[in-house]
Order: sequence, then C-alpha cells, then structure tokens
Amino acid sequence: MTLLRRRFLHLAAAVAAFPAASRLARAQTYPARPVKLIVGFPAGGQVDIIARVAAQWIGERLGQSMVVENRPGAGGTLGAEAVVNAPPDGYTLFFAAASNTVNASLIQNLSYDFARDITPVAPINRINLVLEVNPAFPVNNVAELIAQAKANPGKIDIASPSIGTPPYMAVELLKMMAGIDIVHVPFAGEGQMVTDILGGQVKAAIGGISSSIGHIRAGKLRPLALTTASRIDELPGVPIIAETVPGFEASGWSGVVAPKNTPKEIVDKLYGAIVAVQADPAFKARLADLGVSALALSPAEFGTFIAEETEKWRKVIKFAGLKPQ
Repeated sequence: MTLLRRRFLHLAAAVAAFPAASRLARAQTYPARPVKLIVGFPAGGQVDIIARVAAQWIGERLGQSMVVENRPGAGGTLGAEAVVNAPPDGYTLFFAAASNTVNASLIQNLSYDFARDITPVAPINRINLVLEVNPAFPVNNVAELIAQAKANPGKIDIASPSIGTPPYMAVELLKMMAGIDIVHVPFAGEGQMVTDILGGQVKAAIGGISSSIGHIRAGKLRPLALTTASRIDELPGVPIIAETVPGFEASGWSGVVAPKNTPKEIVDKLYGAIVAVQADPAFKARLADLGVSALALSPAEFGTFIAEETEKWRKVIKFAGLKPQ
C-alpha cells in the first residue's frame, strides 16, 4: 500500500507540474514561426508607419519575422476584434492605439471590452499631433484660425484621420474649448487626409506628425501648433495650442497587446524584446524622425494606463456631447 501510495503521489505531482512545464516549453521555443501584428488602420497612416518600424526591430530581437497585417475599419475596432478572438498563443498580436480606448465609449454594441479582453504587453510610443493647414489658407497661427472660424461660422473645415482617433477627439476638443463652429471632416485614414490637405480639398487638419513631417519640412504644409502639453524638438519653433487655448491637450499612443489569457511566459518574452528595442539609441532616433517619443511601461503598468485612458476619454466624450456611433 505504501508503494502504491508513493507512486500515486508522484504521478499526481507530475500531472500538476505538466501545465507549468508545457508553458515553459512554449516560452522557450517561442516564436517558432512568424508573428502576425494586426494594425487597425490603413497602410500609410501614423499608426501603421510606427507599427512597421517597431515590427522590424522587435522581430530581429525575437529571431523571427513580425508580419504587419492591416485590418482597417471603425476606428480600429475591427482589428482589435480580430485579435480578441484569436488563439492566445502569441502568434497574433495587435498594435493598439488610443482610439481603442476612445471607442469603448464612442461606438455602441462592441462585441468585446477592450481593457478586459486583451493582455497588455508594452506600449511603444506616444504620438504627437499637429494642427496644420494648406499654405494657401491665409492663417499663420491658432489665434488667426479661431478668428477666421468665428467670422465665418460653419464654413471652415478641419479634417481628422478617422472617427475615434486622437486627432478626431482633438478637433472636437478644439471646437468646444475655442467656442468655434467648424466643419469636422473625418477621413478613412491619415494617408488620404494628408493627400487632400496637400491638394487643397480641405483647409486644415489635425493629424500625427509622422505622416506629415516631411511635407512640413518641405514647406508643403504649414504647422500652426502642436496639441501636446509642451513643445517638441522635432518641430522647433512650433507652439502648442494651449498657448492660445489654455488647458488644451490631446495626444495619442500605440503599443502591443495580445489576446486575453496569453501565457505570462510569452508576454514576458515579448516585453523583454520591446524593452531591448526601446533602449537602442538608433530606435529612439528613428522614433524621433517620425515625430513621436518612446513610452516605456511594464505589462501591469500598461494595463493600468489603458484603463485610465478609457476613463479619461469617456469623460471627454460626455463633456463634448459626442454621441455613440
């Protein structure tokens, strides 16, 4: 009986240890094939550009290619839904953005709760936004834009990339805080928005710096102000909106998340690769070239950050009187 009992206990211990050993084995061999990184916006926009840069660097650290797949639609919600419903094995990830926390309050009947149904891995960057105009539009600063809008209510248009994105929210915040009646023109993506402001189809826009900084430096777009809380080195001399509209601040962020219940060992491996990438001076310089700055948080801190962003935008949406779509 004693021998049988010992054998039973040994077997029970082995069975109990199997899941942990299996997870460890997966983590040690992960990734054994290319990793898919889904982006919820069209190619060529702010989030897509940063995702492709990050994917290349992270893939090199992991020793496997990281393939970017665009699934645009509904302000990034379709891409998020695809990852929420993907197997939690680390091979399908999502390049999340601030719009995903906005959509929690702005879009009705979502099939998921973003903050609850993902596993946070790590943010990559903060996204600096810029209020810019076509040079043919006769305004040189925010005060002049506000004056023009008040003198011509309902006749000046300002574009943004897509409903629910930080630039979209920034336009609504500017309308509210400056007390101006402007026509808000949301596009289906940042690439087309930049094309149309360059062509003069819209007079002004708020968008991510990375998609327009080249045009700004070439003199094809005129930057009026940044939406951030402070000036940045990438656009020296460009003021912030808050210098004209006190208290104004809006910015975005992006980062990597995985499906809910992704094993901690895999999350830790991904996080370690991202930390190593963010510590590389060459990567920091590349982000600076794109007009964004690195944002470093642990998986737990990133989860808290996502929850706080969700609540912040809920209050802004309510304050601005925006209706769920």
